[in-house]
Parts: sequence; C-alpha cells; structure tokens
Amino acid sequence: MRSVPVRARVYILGVALAGAACAAPAFGARTPWPAVALLAVLFAACEQVTRCRFVGRRAPRGLGTFFPVLLAGVFLLPPSAAALVAVPGALLARVDRHPRWVRRLWRAAQLAVAAWVSARTYGALGGAAACAAPDFPYVLWPAGAAVLAFSAVLTVLDGGILVTAERVPPRAAWRGVFLRSLAPVAVHGLAGLMMAVLWTSPYGPAAGLLVLLPMGVSCWVFAQYHRERAAHQATIRALVQAVDIKDKYTRGHSERVGRASVLIARELGMDDERVEVLRFAGILHDVGKLGVPTRLLRKDGPLTPEERRVIELHPEYGHEMVRGIGFLGDARAAILHHHERIDGSGYPYGLAGAQIPESARVVAVADAFDAMTSTRSYRRARPVPVALEELSRCAGAQFDPAMVDALARALQRYGWHAEVTSDVPDPGGPVPPPGPVLPAPAVPGSVPG
Repeated sequence: MRSVPVRARVYILGVALAGAACAAPAFGARTPWPAVALLAVLFAACEQVTRCRFVGRRAPRGLGTFFPVLLAGVFLLPPSAAALVAVPGALLARVDRHPRWVRRLWRAAQLAVAAWVSARTYGALGGAAACAAPDFPYVLWPAGAAVLAFSAVLTVLDGGILVTAERVPPRAAWRGVFLRSLAPVAVHGLAGLMMAVLWTSPYGPAAGLLVLLPMGVSCWVFAQYHRERAAHQATIRALVQAVDIKDKYTRGHSERVGRASVLIARELGMDDERVEVLRFAGILHDVGKLGVPTRLLRKDGPLTPEERRVIELHPEYGHEMVRGIGFLGDARAAILHHHERIDGSGYPYGLAGAQIPESARVVAVADAFDAMTSTRSYRRARPVPVALEELSRCAGAQFDPAMVDALARALQRYGWHAEVTSDVPDPGGPVPPPGPVLPAPAVPGSVPG
C-alpha cells in the first residue's frame, strides 16, 4: 500500500465509497437475489477463465473483463442489484501485480459504479419495459445509451487512476481512450442484451446462458490473436536488445526512434495500424548493425572511407534479416531506405523525393532527431530546439519538410520523453509525457543512428 501515492489512495477510497453507496439500496429492497447470485457466479467464473488467458500480459479492453454477463445484469436488474454483480468476481479475480488487494478493490468499485450508472440510464429511457414487451428495435436505443454510459464511466475512472497513481498528464490520460474502448464494449453490450431478452423469454435463464458460448469462442479467438501479437513484440524486443548489446554507445536509440516515429505518424493523422507499422520501423531501423563488425560500431573518432562504406551496408543487412517477418509490412521498406535523402544523394540506392517510401521518410527524421539529441562517445548532445533548427535547415535536401514540421508540432504539443526503456512501448497507449531533454550534435563524417 505504501507504493500507492496518497492522492491515489484517496481517489480509490472515494470510488470505493461511491460503489458501496450504489449497491447499498439492494439490501433494503425487493432484490431478485437468485438472479443476482447466478449472474455474479457466472461473472466470477468468466473473469477467472478470461484472465488466465492473459496471465503475465495486459489484456485489451473488453477482454480482461467479460462484460456480457455484467451488462446482462444491467438490463435485467435494478441499478443497485446490477452494481453487486461484479463485486465477487472482481474481488476474487487473479491479480499478478502488487498491491493485489488494492487492485481488486479498485476494480470492484469501478465496475459497480459503471454498472449502476448504466442501469440507471437504461431504466430512465424505458429499457426494462421495452425488453419485457419485447419492443424491437426500440429496445436498442436505451441499451445503446446504457453501453455508452458504461464505457464513459470506465474511461473517466481509468483516466483518474492514471493521473493520481501513475502521474500521467490529464491530456494524455484520457486521449482517445473512450473511442478505443467503445467498440469491444458495444459488442459485449449486444451480447448482454441478447442474453437479457432470452432470459426473460418463455425459455427462461437457461436460454440466456447459450449466448455465452459464441461469446466465449470469440473471446478465445481474440486471445489467440493477442498471444500472437505478444510473440511479435518479443521478437522485436530480442532483436533490439541484440543491437543494444553490440552497439553500447547507442543503447536506447531504437526505442526512442520508434517513439519519435509514432509522434510524427500521429501528427500526420495516420490510422492506428499505420502508426504501429511505423513504430516497428523506428524500433528496428538499425537491426542491420548486427551484420557490421563490432570494432567499427565501437570505434572512437571518425571513420575512414572504407569503414564508412562497410557501415553503410547496414540498411541492406537489416532488410535481409527481417525479409521473412510478415507482420512488419511496410516497416521493411523503412529499414532499407531510412538513409536515403530527398535530393537523391543518400544510400543504399540514391532514391529521391517521392521515390523514397513514406515510412522511410518518417524514420529518417526520427533517427536524425534522436542522433542529435543523444550523447555519443564522439560528441555531446544538442538541446531539442537546436536539433529541430538543424532538421529545418536540412528539410528539402536531406529530409521531407512535411515530416520535419510534423515532428516539430508534436514536440511542441507533447514535449520529448528522453528516458531509455528496455521494453517495447504499447501502440495503443498514450503519448509519453514531457520529460528531461538530453542534448546531442553530429560529427562530420559520422553515421547517424
């Protein structure tokens, strides 16, 4: 508990008291306890099964918690009773990170508040009467509003815990979270509505439970995808660590180039899939250095022309190394062409202007920016404003002006978080908050990155 900041403790306690206040009326009213107990047991069982699939990894929103049962409770029960459905499962759920009991309490309180607000929204719009009639498609309106309310409450509360416990800036804590979480929650909400309709039909609760079968299968399929994606991340992490071990002077460079590439891509309005490809491209742009003699990478002082020609082969080496890794997509082109120049004087093929793949133009700017803002053995670092000024000076000749402008706008908005990390960042996560600026210039005759 000591590891939890004081303001986070206050925040968690406040949400827990709110959750208790939401559920308390259930103990003094005509609550359908058999239905509450059955749904609570189902939710707890689904929680155990779902979380076991993602043990040791963070599950995507909508998979870490099996929402159909919880939302079925929202559509079937009074608000206070709906708030109780999640509590046993959340308190008994498997938690791998400390402090475990605080995380369990937080999750139980969060889900209780979200379920209560959602059930109140559903009831206020006449959802219970429409479902019992049944009145289709009118019932979709209150059900949809309830799902929106549920997702909105989770988003607000999740952002609050990021701000209070992890000190994430408010803008980054809530940025894009609601839209990313809405799709999976909406799918679970539709399944919960189907479960509620069948539950109140002449076939009874047993028919409602049949909905869990296809949802369980779809959840398993998505879990397999998540495992495959985790394997991709492990592959990339291993390659990056191999480069860092070999070239100790640029340790952390790959992760920072990946981060800067993401900033540029998001500023240009690229979709999430494209952003992830560019993150991979930035992280792996120097993987070809594994084929360069270590003595050249660790040499103090300027390189001879022959040594420079050897190092300039690293984009081709890198492209050959990752050629068979299908999930990298266009990142392979960025690895091959990130040292091309807009004026055609770059390497390995001397491409110019639009001939250079867009991904390579993004990574070229990110690579040069981090090379200038990082201290190397042969020169000290430059401050971020000086590095941006140098990039602007070379725009149109060496770099794509659109990419340079995008990086400048992104850094003005978010700052530059220059700490070195050993892990591969999450593509869907918030943009890193501003951090300390590490200075860094290039030396004539040296190779960037």
